[in-house]
Amino acid sequence: MSSNDAFVEILTLAKGASRTLATATAAMKNSALEEIARGLEAAIPEIIAANALDLARGEAHNIGAGLLDRLMLDEGRIRGLASAVREIIALPDPVGEVVRGSTLPNGITISQTRVPFGVVGAIYEARPNVTVDIAALALKSGNGAVLRGGTAAEDSNRVLVRVLQEAITRAGLNGDAVQTIDEFGREGAGRLMRARGYVDVLIPRGSAGLIATVVQESTVPVLETGAGLVHVFVDASADAEMAEAIVLNAKTHRPSVCNAAETLLVHKDAAERLLPRLLTALGERGVALFGDEHARSAGATGEASEETWATEHLDLEMGVRVVDSLDEALAHIATFSSKHTDAIVTNDFANAERFLAEVDSAVVMVNASTRFTDGGEFGFGAEVGISTQKMHARGPMGLAELTSTKWLVRGTGQIR
Repeated sequence: MSSNDAFVEILTLAKGASRTLATATAAMKNSALEEIARGLEAAIPEIIAANALDLARGEAHNIGAGLLDRLMLDEGRIRGLASAVREIIALPDPVGEVVRGSTLPNGITISQTRVPFGVVGAIYEARPNVTVDIAALALKSGNGAVLRGGTAAEDSNRVLVRVLQEAITRAGLNGDAVQTIDEFGREGAGRLMRARGYVDVLIPRGSAGLIATVVQESTVPVLETGAGLVHVFVDASADAEMAEAIVLNAKTHRPSVCNAAETLLVHKDAAERLLPRLLTALGERGVALFGDEHARSAGATGEASEETWATEHLDLEMGVRVVDSLDEALAHIATFSSKHTDAIVTNDFANAERFLAEVDSAVVMVNASTRFTDGGEFGFGAEVGISTQKMHARGPMGLAELTSTKWLVRGTGQIR
């Protein structure tokens, strides 16, 4: 990278600010977070006006109802972002936490201590809420943030980043800690993936295609988030009211997000008792149902295919399959799950424990809606994404997942 271009200047500013953040006290960082929350609330009219431009552009480009829902910021959602920032204030500062330590026989003390990564990069699409979530979590964990939020949310993100920078500055910290590279477009995303030395870790959030591109092309270490090909399996012993409530919530509460269910599996011994009820309830909520032969005979109107089971719809669409056994449900999930979240509804303790043990996903649930796979719901205040990988972090990533560790060794003159 040329050392004198505008893109590198932005990265350099973030890198410099991250050094000061790394030694900021929890009180200083919390003060900046409170300023961010207040700044968001004060800027509600301006944020909504900018967001309206993004929404109009999205509608003109037919980006779809799911993306438009993710893109939209109204007063309630903005106040929700401010509330999430205040929840982060209440969380313990991970920086300086001793993970483990000991005193060696020679008297040397060693301690593995949490430290910030440095600069966290993020590439995401049509999700202006992510701008605030990642910036706030990065700040609390002592990191700078360089954000590529995509052209769909460019106007919203421009205002949000300015609000963030001004709030951090008012609190006496370096506002350069949060940067956006949206002005550089797709080229900027590509350069961010190659910004090794300036950016310490990169987090992609968005479509399966975007995530795959970042994972395959980035020379910066990637914390991989994943698409949400999420399953709910209704076991033979499932309670009818519980099954209906969980399935409806998992699919229809907010279908455009990654923890929404995409496939419903029903045990054959529960099909006669529960399947018509479940399909009717889903249909009344506007869900288009694509089923196997058994599911179609119970009310599914579309025919499922292999593509159905492999599709993250992010909309009011769902695949439905009747399976002969728990083993068949586990095999289906092993074949098609994106290893994000999978759930079982059951009153059989042994089946519940088998499901928990054998489903290889970041979050595995018994008798709960998949919509609970969320940093806020897990008590993290917010999240930088749901990691579906197995290195460093898995599941909702909060403050601790934005830190690394280093070993601190204290001696009194010992030599080896």
